[in-house]
Amino acid sequence: MRILLATAVLLTGCATGAGSAVARTDTADPAVVRTDRGAVRGTVTGDHRLFQGIRYATAGRWESPRPAPAWQGVKDATKPGAMCPQVGTDYADTRSEEEDCLFLNVTTPGGTRPAAGARRPVMVWVHGDGAVGGGHFSDARALADRGVVVVTINYRLGVFNGFGYPGLRDAGAYGLQDQQEALRWVRRNAAAFGGDPGNVTLFGVSFGGLAVNAHLTAPASKGLFHRAILQSSPAMLDMPAGSMVPGLEAVESFGYRTQEEVTAMGRLFAPQLGCSDLACLRALPVKKILDVPQIMNAFQVYAHGGATLPTRPDRALRAGRFHRVPVLAGATKDEHRIFVGMNYNVQDKTPDYPALVRTAFGRRAPAVLRAYPVKAYGSPSLAWAAVLTDRMWARGTHEQNTLLARHVPVYGYEFADRKAPMFLPFETDFDWGAYHAGDLPYLFPERKVRFTPAQRGLADRMAGYWTNFARTGDPNGAGLPAWPRVKDGTLSLAPDAVRPIDYAAEHRLGFWK
Repeated sequence: MRILLATAVLLTGCATGAGSAVARTDTADPAVVRTDRGAVRGTVTGDHRLFQGIRYATAGRWESPRPAPAWQGVKDATKPGAMCPQVGTDYADTRSEEEDCLFLNVTTPGGTRPAAGARRPVMVWVHGDGAVGGGHFSDARALADRGVVVVTINYRLGVFNGFGYPGLRDAGAYGLQDQQEALRWVRRNAAAFGGDPGNVTLFGVSFGGLAVNAHLTAPASKGLFHRAILQSSPAMLDMPAGSMVPGLEAVESFGYRTQEEVTAMGRLFAPQLGCSDLACLRALPVKKILDVPQIMNAFQVYAHGGATLPTRPDRALRAGRFHRVPVLAGATKDEHRIFVGMNYNVQDKTPDYPALVRTAFGRRAPAVLRAYPVKAYGSPSLAWAAVLTDRMWARGTHEQNTLLARHVPVYGYEFADRKAPMFLPFETDFDWGAYHAGDLPYLFPERKVRFTPAQRGLADRMAGYWTNFARTGDPNGAGLPAWPRVKDGTLSLAPDAVRPIDYAAEHRLGFWK
């Protein structure tokens, strides 16, 4: 996921003059592609081509992005571009102070060019990391090996995405606008990399999945993608009190706020930065903003109520107002263990499970404690994680998939490898299980992750399913266990068995109605 590759992809060359509306494929050198803004030189091996750090847009602070300016000559695309400003998270300790960060990478298959007129499916990846960290550095070679073109993107994060203040237009949705601009770049340039601009799959995990949910309902995103993959998206989640961290109040919608809310937050935080007007805030050095990390992380949101995202996406889905594209969507079996392990099971302290349940569920607490007794899970931490996995993640994912399936083909999954390697920087002996984002190394290999043969087989199957779906809108294919539509079951993805399950029964959703 965080590998910065120096390898790349052999496919078709491209050409056009800089600034033309659509790139063409007419160069002989497979390392050089002419985009609609100018030529780039990537890295070529026998198996892949990789083009890194391609500028797709520019943007002033809290302004809508604009297409990148044209350039002359051939730009180097053998190294990644700067990541967007971030202070580092529990998931990655990366810090960046570079606001000029709207770059993307393109990975394509190597070998022979597609047959004349043939184009490969395109998959556009929206990273997660809570929309406050991460970037365009995921290793996409395993997916490209399956005959697809993969685009990974940077977009503005935290306060640079979700900030609101009097005088800002369409506040709190700048990261979504960046993603839309990246999709427009793909539409103009996919063919130059051997991809099909008419067959684009938008996919993301966690807050990246939350963004994909938003694009399913955002008016300007219509037609920019043709399939969607939602991995552990919290779009339909509401949070009981204390569910993420001790002392946190209940939250109706995780990840979405109104423009009025983010504007009020902006007014509240501005004095901490020494500012009383928008001009002052825009003139602040990035470092000064990042030096107050609670401000960066407070805007871990996408705002609705403006032109970019008129309606909160969960409400739009419930009303059936979303773009009609096939969907592949699911979650992990033990989603919330990672949050309990990070925020509750710390310094050898055992959480007070009954007190947590009483805070979260009030009068219903006795019934919850009977349904989820500690003895059934081995520890208070794992019992608490099971409660919140079922109540928040499974209930939200099931509702999301059910609503979508009323109108479009939906394929539901549960990642169920409870021995999934921990690729995040956590060193405790906590039993993480099939944790939130634990499926990522199965699609985007991590250098430090070592799979068993059975896990390697699962990774191969998952790459096959994901790329089949990108190709046709149906994950099924030769050599893979049958995957029914979600109305007939959810596919459990585990090293020892890939099979349909009753997702609602497994997660006691009847209890949580």
